[in-house]
Amino acid sequence: MAIRMIIVDDHPVVRDGLRGIFADDDAFEVVGEAADGPEALAVALRTAPDVVLMDLRMPGMSGAEVIGLLREQNPGTHVLVLTTFDDDADVLPAIERGATGYLLKDTPRADLRRAVQAAARGETVLSPSVAGVLAHGARTPERQALSRREFEVLGLIARGATNREVAAKLFITEATVKTHLLHVFAKLGVNDRAAAVAAAYEAGLLRPGTDA
Repeated sequence: MAIRMIIVDDHPVVRDGLRGIFADDDAFEVVGEAADGPEALAVALRTAPDVVLMDLRMPGMSGAEVIGLLREQNPGTHVLVLTTFDDDADVLPAIERGATGYLLKDTPRADLRRAVQAAARGETVLSPSVAGVLAHGARTPERQALSRREFEVLGLIARGATNREVAAKLFITEATVKTHLLHVFAKLGVNDRAAAVAAAYEAGLLRPGTDA
């Protein structure tokens, strides 16, 4: 079954170019386009896409706000951000609002197709530069504290739970678990689950025998 997607960008030429990337591949079906946030919400509500491929910087609503509303309105829809910007002022709010992935517009065509397929499966897709921002750019004091949900996810991971098990325990999706883990990695300054658990024990966030 083809992946149903909508393309959101305020530049018609960009939308045409993106549509062309997927037009010759039966694995994808572009079911709509939008030029701004309100239009994206309306098109998504009408078409129920699997993936929304969208720019962050558009007139009117902020990209992060649109992502949050899209995820609330269509929980089964995954948002893949495609933009020219990779600084943390853009990346972190987008990820926090529920973006499944974040790629730059110079991503090769084949990689973009694979990223949309991964996003449709709920997998996190990040360009290397964006991954670097998440791993190293979120260490300011106001971003250090784990949220209650991030703490719950980390505690379950420390007890050996898989992403699927964490999702079932907390009644959230696996994609949401992955997003929470990205936040944890960024805040603890680590790159994987094992390092996150170790860092949490070292910082006294987790205690042997309780894990939470």
